[in-house]
Amino acid sequence: MRILIADDHTIVREGIKLLLTEAFPAADIVDVVDSATMLKLVYRDKWDVVITDISMPPGDSGLEAVKKIKEHTPGTPVIVFSMHSPDQYAVRAMRAGAAGYLTKSVAAMELVNAVKHVKSGRRYISDDVAAVLAAAFERKDIDRSIENLSDRELEVFKLLAVGKTVSEIANELILSINTINTFRGRLLEKMNFANNMQLIRYAVDNRLV
Repeated sequence: MRILIADDHTIVREGIKLLLTEAFPAADIVDVVDSATMLKLVYRDKWDVVITDISMPPGDSGLEAVKKIKEHTPGTPVIVFSMHSPDQYAVRAMRAGAAGYLTKSVAAMELVNAVKHVKSGRRYISDDVAAVLAAAFERKDIDRSIENLSDRELEVFKLLAVGKTVSEIANELILSINTINTFRGRLLEKMNFANNMQLIRYAVDNRLV
């Protein structure tokens, strides 16, 4: 079995590698520090399981890398192993094509079990991730695509995403502050964001700014 690990923290990579070496003594395990190197190896060689973090500057985010891996080799299972709680990224990771999503706070054996599951062609869904996915399925507004925004809402979205205030946007678009607040409220509701910070994070993660 060949396993590829991508994480920008040395101690995390070494810990995962040690854990998996003990669980799978015959496995060929390679670790890299960023998504660019991970993708290069995925394009060049065959891997039974890929384990990746989300934030690994520079280059693509882990989620963008997952999409590229699935486009190149749809049969390669990818586990997203992140410090972020499932309610922040699990749905997005699974939509990107991940076979599993785990937080770095999980017990060691859970990662081993996840590797076994995805290696056999199954998805690994922990209880906390299952709860998040179920809640997402029930929400009517789960689709956060910017295609759902009107042209003006999209304009306001992009300006908010680069950190501009409501008053600055009003001046730039030559509209009243009340009108901008109305557009802001609509787009936050459509995309299920609670505040501007979630909007900015989404824009950065999806390379919209």
